[in-house]
Amino acid sequence: MLCQRLIVTAALFAASLAIVPVQAAERPVPASVAAPLLSPLPLASLAPAVARAALSAGPAVPMPATGTDAGAVDEVSRVRQALVVLAMKLRDVRYVRGGHSPSTGFDCSGFVRYVFAHAIGLQLPANSARQFLAGARVERSDMQPGDLVFFRTRGRKHISHVGIYLDHGRFIHSPSAGKSVEVSSLDDTYWARRFAGARRPEGIARNG
Repeated sequence: MLCQRLIVTAALFAASLAIVPVQAAERPVPASVAAPLLSPLPLASLAPAVARAALSAGPAVPMPATGTDAGAVDEVSRVRQALVVLAMKLRDVRYVRGGHSPSTGFDCSGFVRYVFAHAIGLQLPANSARQFLAGARVERSDMQPGDLVFFRTRGRKHISHVGIYLDHGRFIHSPSAGKSVEVSSLDDTYWARRFAGARRPEGIARNG
Protein backbone atom coordinates (compact mmCIF):
# COMPACT_ATOMS: atom_id res chain seq x y z
CA MET A 1 0.00 0.00 0.00
CA LEU A 2 2.75 2.40 0.81
CA CYS A 3 4.36 1.74 -2.51
CA GLN A 4 1.11 2.42 -4.37
CA ARG A 5 0.64 5.78 -2.54
CA LEU A 6 4.16 6.85 -3.50
CA ILE A 7 3.46 6.03 -7.14
CA VAL A 8 0.18 7.99 -7.15
CA THR A 9 1.81 10.97 -5.45
CA ALA A 10 4.64 11.02 -7.97
CA ALA A 11 2.14 10.92 -10.86
CA LEU A 12 0.14 13.80 -9.45
CA PHE A 13 3.29 15.84 -8.95
CA ALA A 14 4.39 15.24 -12.57
CA ALA A 15 0.96 16.22 -13.86
CA SER A 16 1.07 19.50 -11.93
CA LEU A 17 4.42 20.32 -13.49
CA ALA A 18 2.99 19.78 -17.00
CA ILE A 19 -0.06 22.01 -16.41
CA VAL A 20 1.80 25.05 -15.05
CA PRO A 21 3.53 26.13 -18.34
CA VAL A 22 0.24 25.89 -20.20
CA GLN A 23 -1.47 28.11 -17.68
CA ALA A 24 1.45 30.54 -17.82
CA ALA A 25 1.25 30.68 -21.58
CA GLU A 26 -2.48 31.40 -21.47
CA ARG A 27 -2.14 34.11 -18.81
CA PRO A 28 -3.45 37.41 -20.36
CA VAL A 29 -1.02 40.22 -21.05
CA PRO A 30 -1.65 43.32 -18.92
CA ALA A 31 -3.60 46.03 -20.72
CA SER A 32 -0.89 48.60 -20.03
CA VAL A 33 1.52 46.58 -22.18
CA ALA A 34 -0.83 45.51 -24.99
CA ALA A 35 -2.48 48.87 -25.68
CA PRO A 36 0.49 50.63 -27.31
CA LEU A 37 1.03 47.66 -29.62
CA LEU A 38 -2.57 47.25 -30.80
CA SER A 39 -4.10 50.75 -30.86
CA PRO A 40 -3.94 52.48 -34.29
CA LEU A 41 -2.14 55.78 -34.83
CA PRO A 42 -4.47 58.82 -34.57
CA LEU A 43 -5.55 60.15 -38.02
CA ALA A 44 -4.57 63.67 -36.99
CA SER A 45 -0.94 62.61 -36.73
CA LEU A 46 -1.01 61.48 -40.39
CA ALA A 47 -2.23 64.81 -41.81
CA PRO A 48 1.14 66.60 -41.89
CA ALA A 49 2.78 63.65 -43.63
CA VAL A 50 0.03 63.48 -46.26
CA ALA A 51 0.26 67.22 -46.85
CA ARG A 52 4.03 67.03 -47.28
CA ALA A 53 3.63 64.19 -49.77
CA ALA A 54 1.08 66.14 -51.79
CA LEU A 55 3.29 69.21 -51.92
CA SER A 56 6.33 67.22 -52.96
CA ALA A 57 4.33 65.67 -55.80
CA GLY A 58 3.60 69.12 -57.23
CA PRO A 59 0.33 70.89 -58.04
CA ALA A 60 -2.52 68.82 -59.39
CA VAL A 61 -3.87 71.66 -61.59
CA PRO A 62 -3.14 71.01 -65.30
CA MET A 63 -0.60 73.37 -66.82
CA PRO A 64 -1.60 75.41 -69.88
CA ALA A 65 -0.66 73.97 -73.28
CA THR A 66 2.14 76.41 -73.91
CA GLY A 67 3.72 74.08 -76.42
CA THR A 68 0.68 74.41 -78.70
CA ASP A 69 0.56 78.21 -78.26
CA ALA A 70 4.25 78.48 -79.05
CA GLY A 71 3.76 76.39 -82.17
CA ALA A 72 1.01 78.71 -83.40
CA VAL A 73 3.15 81.78 -82.78
CA ASP A 74 6.06 80.22 -84.65
CA GLU A 75 3.80 79.41 -87.61
CA VAL A 76 2.54 82.99 -87.86
CA SER A 77 6.13 84.26 -87.65
CA ARG A 78 7.16 81.96 -90.50
CA VAL A 79 4.26 83.18 -92.63
CA ARG A 80 5.16 86.82 -92.04
CA GLN A 81 8.84 86.19 -92.68
CA ALA A 82 8.09 84.42 -95.98
CA LEU A 83 6.06 87.41 -97.16
CA VAL A 84 8.76 89.91 -96.28
CA VAL A 85 11.58 87.85 -97.78
CA LEU A 86 9.86 87.44 -101.14
CA ALA A 87 8.74 91.06 -101.25
CA MET A 88 12.30 92.29 -100.65
CA LYS A 89 13.62 90.02 -103.42
CA LEU A 90 11.35 91.84 -105.88
CA ARG A 91 12.82 95.26 -105.27
CA ASP A 92 13.72 97.11 -108.45
CA VAL A 93 11.12 95.30 -110.56
CA ARG A 94 9.66 98.10 -112.65
CA TYR A 95 6.17 99.50 -112.33
CA VAL A 96 3.74 98.55 -115.10
CA ARG A 97 0.05 99.39 -114.99
CA GLY A 98 -1.85 96.11 -114.68
CA GLY A 99 1.42 94.19 -114.21
CA HIS A 100 1.31 91.08 -112.06
CA SER A 101 4.62 89.23 -112.43
CA PRO A 102 8.36 89.96 -112.24
CA SER A 103 8.71 89.30 -115.96
CA THR A 104 6.15 91.91 -116.99
CA GLY A 105 6.45 94.29 -114.04
CA PHE A 106 4.00 95.16 -111.26
CA ASP A 107 1.42 97.69 -110.37
CA CYS A 108 0.71 98.08 -106.63
CA SER A 109 -2.05 95.50 -106.28
CA GLY A 110 -0.37 93.10 -108.71
CA PHE A 111 2.78 93.22 -106.59
CA VAL A 112 0.91 92.48 -103.35
CA ARG A 113 -1.14 89.74 -104.97
CA TYR A 114 1.96 88.06 -106.41
CA VAL A 115 3.80 88.09 -103.06
CA PHE A 116 0.92 86.54 -101.12
CA ALA A 117 0.21 83.91 -103.77
CA HIS A 118 3.82 82.76 -104.15
CA ALA A 119 4.99 83.16 -100.54
CA ILE A 120 2.09 81.56 -98.66
CA GLY A 121 -0.39 80.42 -101.33
CA LEU A 122 -3.07 82.99 -100.44
CA GLN A 123 -5.09 84.46 -103.30
CA LEU A 124 -6.00 88.11 -102.73
CA PRO A 125 -8.51 90.17 -104.73
CA ALA A 126 -7.24 91.75 -107.92
CA ASN A 127 -7.24 95.44 -106.95
CA SER A 128 -6.37 97.54 -103.92
CA ALA A 129 -9.97 98.64 -103.16
CA ARG A 130 -11.14 95.03 -102.92
CA GLN A 131 -8.03 94.02 -100.96
CA PHE A 132 -8.89 96.73 -98.45
CA LEU A 133 -12.28 95.12 -97.84
CA ALA A 134 -10.90 91.57 -97.58
CA GLY A 135 -8.82 91.87 -94.43
CA ALA A 136 -9.32 92.56 -90.74
CA ARG A 137 -8.72 96.13 -89.58
CA VAL A 138 -5.44 96.75 -87.76
CA GLU A 139 -4.57 99.81 -85.68
CA ARG A 140 -1.42 101.57 -86.76
CA SER A 141 0.22 100.86 -83.40
CA ASP A 142 -0.47 97.13 -83.86
CA MET A 143 0.82 96.70 -87.41
CA GLN A 144 3.17 93.78 -87.99
CA PRO A 145 5.27 92.59 -90.95
CA GLY A 146 3.08 91.25 -93.72
CA ASP A 147 0.07 93.45 -92.94
CA LEU A 148 -1.23 95.53 -95.83
CA VAL A 149 -1.16 99.34 -95.80
CA PHE A 150 -3.56 101.34 -97.96
CA PHE A 151 -3.63 104.86 -99.36
CA ARG A 152 -5.95 107.28 -101.09
CA THR A 153 -3.78 108.74 -103.84
CA ARG A 154 -6.65 109.83 -106.09
CA GLY A 155 -8.84 111.82 -103.73
CA ARG A 156 -10.28 111.10 -100.32
CA LYS A 157 -13.08 108.75 -101.30
CA HIS A 158 -11.39 105.76 -102.86
CA ILE A 159 -8.60 103.37 -101.96
CA SER A 160 -6.12 103.49 -104.82
CA HIS A 161 -2.78 102.21 -103.54
CA VAL A 162 -1.48 99.34 -101.39
CA GLY A 163 1.82 98.10 -100.00
CA ILE A 164 3.17 95.49 -97.58
CA TYR A 165 4.22 96.63 -94.13
CA LEU A 166 7.78 95.75 -93.06
CA ASP A 167 8.70 97.33 -89.71
CA HIS A 168 9.38 100.64 -87.95
CA GLY A 169 6.96 102.51 -90.21
CA ARG A 170 8.45 101.14 -93.43
CA PHE A 171 6.53 99.44 -96.22
CA ILE A 172 7.39 98.00 -99.62
CA HIS A 173 5.30 98.71 -102.73
CA SER A 174 5.27 99.33 -106.45
CA PRO A 175 4.63 103.08 -106.46
CA SER A 176 3.94 104.55 -109.89
CA ALA A 177 4.95 104.79 -113.54
CA GLY A 178 8.65 105.41 -114.04
CA LYS A 179 9.54 103.82 -110.70
CA SER A 180 10.24 100.32 -109.38
CA VAL A 181 9.33 98.28 -106.31
CA GLU A 182 10.85 100.14 -103.38
CA VAL A 183 10.76 100.66 -99.61
CA SER A 184 9.12 103.85 -98.34
CA SER A 185 8.18 105.31 -94.96
CA LEU A 186 4.72 106.01 -93.60
CA ASP A 187 6.21 109.12 -92.04
CA ASP A 188 7.04 110.66 -95.41
CA THR A 189 4.77 113.65 -95.91
CA TYR A 190 3.23 112.33 -99.12
CA TRP A 191 2.30 108.92 -97.68
CA ALA A 192 1.35 110.22 -94.23
CA ARG A 193 -1.29 112.52 -95.74
CA ARG A 194 -2.78 109.76 -97.84
CA PHE A 195 -2.64 106.86 -95.39
CA ALA A 196 -6.06 105.16 -95.20
CA GLY A 197 -5.35 102.36 -92.73
CA ALA A 198 -4.00 98.85 -92.43
CA ARG A 199 -5.58 95.45 -92.95
CA ARG A 200 -4.53 91.93 -92.01
CA PRO A 201 -5.41 89.39 -94.71
CA GLU A 202 -7.46 86.41 -93.62
CA GLY A 203 -4.58 83.96 -93.94
CA ILE A 204 -2.71 85.85 -91.21
CA ALA A 205 -5.66 87.14 -89.16
CA ARG A 206 -6.91 83.57 -88.71
CA ASN A 207 -3.76 82.76 -86.70
CA GLY A 208 -3.47 86.08 -84.86
